[in-house]
Amino acid sequence: MGKFLFGLIVGLIVIPASVYMYFSSGSAPVATSSTPMPFEKMLAKMALHAHMQKEMPKSSPIPADEAAFVAGAQIYKDDCAVCHGVPGQAQTAIAQGMFPKPPKLMEGTGVTDDPPEESYWKVAGGIRMTGMPGFDKLLSSTQIWQVSLLIANADKLPQSAKNTLTSAGIPTPMSHPMTK
Repeated sequence: MGKFLFGLIVGLIVIPASVYMYFSSGSAPVATSSTPMPFEKMLAKMALHAHMQKEMPKSSPIPADEAAFVAGAQIYKDDCAVCHGVPGQAQTAIAQGMFPKPPKLMEGTGVTDDPPEESYWKVAGGIRMTGMPGFDKLLSSTQIWQVSLLIANADKLPQSAKNTLTSAGIPTPMSHPMTK
């Protein structure tokens, strides 16, 4: 029993001390070009989903219709496209330099299969350590719902919303409201 207790106490001291040394010695990869830390993706994803499930809204207060999609497309183009891109255009230099890489919200799956309530939570509050800012101070709740409905339905948008997304370029970082 004494050896077990001794081993338990040593384990409870050695493991936290080793983790502390790993981070405080500068060994942890922190540059965006570095490979992820051990268990980083798994732990971050687990924490994000558990927290989000507790806080995200249960339903959208606005309908998923053409007016919401067109309004959401303009918001997306102004505030989201610089990182997440628009259909048919190359990824921006900003997006190329980010870690983790921002998902392409208007192409493929990954977000279009997320419910709009999940996207609303992510857009409103942002996601720590990903480069995803929270827009709850910049956009109204209605605007956040519009862009959330847009990306949840990106694979089945009306032509008017597609036209809004692809008209005139993506704002540059220096003209973006979040950088002023």
